[in-house]
Amino acid sequence: MAALAATVFIVGVLTGLTGIGGILVIPALGAFAGLSVQSSMATAMLSFVFVGLAATWLQERRGAIDWAPTVPLSLSAAVFSYLGALANSMASAQWLNLGLSVIIIFAGASVIRPARSGEAFPFDKRKKSHVALMAAIGAGVGFISGLTGVGGPVLSIPAMMALGFAPLASIAAAQVIQVAVTGSGSVGNLLYGSIDFSTATWITLVQLAGLVMGIRMAHTFPANRLRRLVALVCLLVGGFLFVRSLAQWLALG
Repeated sequence: MAALAATVFIVGVLTGLTGIGGILVIPALGAFAGLSVQSSMATAMLSFVFVGLAATWLQERRGAIDWAPTVPLSLSAAVFSYLGALANSMASAQWLNLGLSVIIIFAGASVIRPARSGEAFPFDKRKKSHVALMAAIGAGVGFISGLTGVGGPVLSIPAMMALGFAPLASIAAAQVIQVAVTGSGSVGNLLYGSIDFSTATWITLVQLAGLVMGIRMAHTFPANRLRRLVALVCLLVGGFLFVRSLAQWLALG
């Protein structure tokens, strides 16, 4: 269990620092705790609810969350994550994961490029087009999250940063989205899934310890360096998913 504890602690740090990394908990639970894929996903998702709530509270205390764009993002993500979960039963998991990995790699590559204006996205809640844009991003993030089982931040952060949102604002908003997406998914898992509650309890505590450290680090990072770090994590996570999905596809073939 030491290897699992170390992995989830690092995930907690990455979540606080970049908003991304939770996807690594799922294979770690299978490798180090012997859980099935379904149980690993359900157990990890339950832990992400509490990690997301804690991250939201910590970011709000630091004044990092801009609620105007975050609210339509999160509400739309919550609705469409449920629809994505329904579509999951009709799709091939191997092809879904391969496609998702390519999307994440592309998103990470797009984040490396600075915003065209060099400034934060000038979101105005009075403009219907801006609110609609946030809702559309939330819909895409939520649907793909429900379809593939990944958390919302790995998709929402690169999408927002590519549009020109500041890195820290994108990371902070993603924690609210994570609560919306994983909370919706965990309700279904509580009714129909297979959650290992004892494992979920202690990995949540370990992730929270790492989260506090990561958030403190994020608020001291220059924006350009934080942008590059998010891009690197996206590329690594996307590459990891691509290799794992390709290996599963070849094994089945």
